[in-house]
Amino acid sequence: MSLSVRVIPCLDVANGRVVKGVNFQNLRDAGDPVELARRYYEQGADELTFLDVTATVDNRATTYDVVRATAEQVFIPLTVGGGIRSVEDVSRLQASGADKVGVNSAAIARPALINEIANRFGAQVLVLSLDVKRSNRTESGFVVTTHGGRTETDLDAVTWARQAIELGAGELLVNSIDADGTKAGFDTELIALMRANSRVPVIASGGAGRAADFPPAIRAGADAVLAASVFHSAQLTIGDVKRELADAGMLVR
Repeated sequence: MSLSVRVIPCLDVANGRVVKGVNFQNLRDAGDPVELARRYYEQGADELTFLDVTATVDNRATTYDVVRATAEQVFIPLTVGGGIRSVEDVSRLQASGADKVGVNSAAIARPALINEIANRFGAQVLVLSLDVKRSNRTESGFVVTTHGGRTETDLDAVTWARQAIELGAGELLVNSIDADGTKAGFDTELIALMRANSRVPVIASGGAGRAADFPPAIRAGADAVLAASVFHSAQLTIGDVKRELADAGMLVR
């Protein structure tokens, strides 16, 4: 849907530090969020996504001071998720420098939250974050999880995505828990399924291990590609990914 492909580094933050694991487990320290944000901005990232991965589990708000410090270092769109439960949380995050917010667990618990945020701030501010697992219990073969992937719901991922879009979600961040951190490539089946059922942009997340993994995600229907560990480890730069996408005939910024 987008004219050009966006490359988005993701900062998964816990206790003020960037962390990374595999399949959402065994989180390890990956650095300072402000320092990494500045590095990715200088490398040419199109956007940044900041996810407080333990905010919902710990039943607390996102770390606003880290968001503020990050926003002061980058001048590209910043999406912040984790622990957002009300329009007041969104207002405070915007005051701290966030351009968009990602909602997941709280929206599943109370879907009206999506409509409230979209009505007050506009659909372009609201990203529905979907942490998805393969499952034989749902019609689509994919189920939605909450609380940083720790709790499996009964929601079919496609059904929930459609409902959230109707309520006002302006973008889908689709993260494959099965692929997360494995560096085995994006789940192109999941991406294609979401593309076929979404009229809003789709961000593909989970599984990037090499530059060659990114073009297939776009061919499957993603408007943007998001990755974490390959950037944090300096295995790849933003430039490496953009060159690979451009070489594959895709328009990059």
